Amino acid sequence: MTQVIVGENEHIESALRRFKREVSKAGIFPDMRKHRHFETPLEKHKRKEVARHRQSKRHSRY
Repeated sequence: MTQVIVGENEHIESALRRFKREVSKAGIFPDMRKHRHFETPLEKHKRKEVARHRQSKRHSRY
């Protein structure tokens, strides 16, 4: 769980910026987007197939 402790003389904007950076580093946003809606098994299969295709395409370029 990401946590940011705000200092005594710290502005809320800088604390919010630090929090966003920590959340980004932890990889919470992609996981949140992935679980936002229910994904049927067919949709899951298609998404993984596209990812595999994209990955193989990337490896074949080099």
